[in-house]
Amino acid sequence: MTPASTGASAATLPGALTSPHPAATDAALATAAAAEPAAAPDTRHRPGDRSFRRANLALFAAGVATFVLLYSTQGLLPILSADLGLTPGQASWTASAATLGLALALLPASALSDRYGRTAVMTFSTVSAALLALALPFAPDLTTLVVLRVLQGAALAGLPATAMAYLAEEIHPSALASAMGLYVAGNSIGGMSGRLVSGWAGAAWGWRWGLATSAVLAILAALAFRALIPAARQFTPSRIDLRTLGRTVGTHLRNPLLLRLYALGMLFMAVFGAVYNTVGYRLTAAPFDLPQSLAASIFVVYLVGTASSASAGLLATRLGRRGALYVAIGVTTAGLLLSLAGSLVAALLGLVLITAGFFAGHATASSSVGRTASHGRAQASALYLIAYYLGNSLGGTLGADAYHAGGWSGAAAVGLVAMVLASGVTLYATRRAVVERRALATG
Repeated sequence: MTPASTGASAATLPGALTSPHPAATDAALATAAAAEPAAAPDTRHRPGDRSFRRANLALFAAGVATFVLLYSTQGLLPILSADLGLTPGQASWTASAATLGLALALLPASALSDRYGRTAVMTFSTVSAALLALALPFAPDLTTLVVLRVLQGAALAGLPATAMAYLAEEIHPSALASAMGLYVAGNSIGGMSGRLVSGWAGAAWGWRWGLATSAVLAILAALAFRALIPAARQFTPSRIDLRTLGRTVGTHLRNPLLLRLYALGMLFMAVFGAVYNTVGYRLTAAPFDLPQSLAASIFVVYLVGTASSASAGLLATRLGRRGALYVAIGVTTAGLLLSLAGSLVAALLGLVLITAGFFAGHATASSSVGRTASHGRAQASALYLIAYYLGNSLGGTLGADAYHAGGWSGAAAVGLVAMVLASGVTLYATRRAVVERRALATG
């Protein structure tokens, strides 16, 4: 019984709670308890429920559909350059445009999901992006392809902006961690599959067939999502309040710690974009001269990120957040330097280290955002993702231009500059923490 209900009982039963006789008091309490409505049953999905399995599989499928499409052109960049006569920088816009569109649409998509529902926004996102994918193979030129990719990225924003909120609302807390893990696994597998499937099909039949194959895979995953997703039980619609949203966003952008985390997400993703937008060019050129189909297979290294993301939490527990970031920066930097060597083994090992360091840094920074924001956590996370995907667009384009100008050393230099800046951000945070501890000790 809550204090409020006890007070109400005392008001409706005069003198009962002040009676000198315990039996009278017990009777009054029993009467008040019986008058209270029974607590509503918890209808959130739990392990063992059919609805729990459906929700997990649905979000897994949605993650596959989204990230197959988001990265579908990255494995095709050398083929696009050869077929359309593009420089690496020009071709990279087909990858950067999608992440740019996604970044710009994240906040509007999160607001729409609060008004119209999580499942409605996720359904529209996956289906509309998959339908746009059907138009990509027919793009007559680079400009049309880039415009379609911007639109596709904006359509895709509905899933990352909404999926976590859906799981937090609909899944019982005891199973939320496993549900989140499966959703992230779908993202990871989708990101890898988008690169591999399009790259292999493109190597065999050309870039148009590569994009068509990705579109078919995404449509199947989107249909699976729509067929499996359980109806939302916990969602309560709210009106879109742009003024409140603006105040919340402004508060986050004035928080120095959140700004540092956003900067770190952008800088780590800039490395990832620079490396993965150009690695296909490097492997198919001298001295390696790998066939396109084999060069596309390099994206299997993406799975390294699954392990390093999982270990980032343990690393942060042992070393603290800044300690984990220093390790991530060091591993990424070591990978970039190792990749400069002329041997294929060194290049591949460098790519493994870059991927592991990137995912560890991203996992550490992104998980810190939710703990740092005291309110408006959805908007704080959305701002992190905006910075993250803008970093992909910026780093991917700059890295491709640098590769065109100076080869792999140019692309690696972009990544090294980003890691120097990330080191500066983390060192500044360390110095501030030391100063604050000294001030507390002397105060």
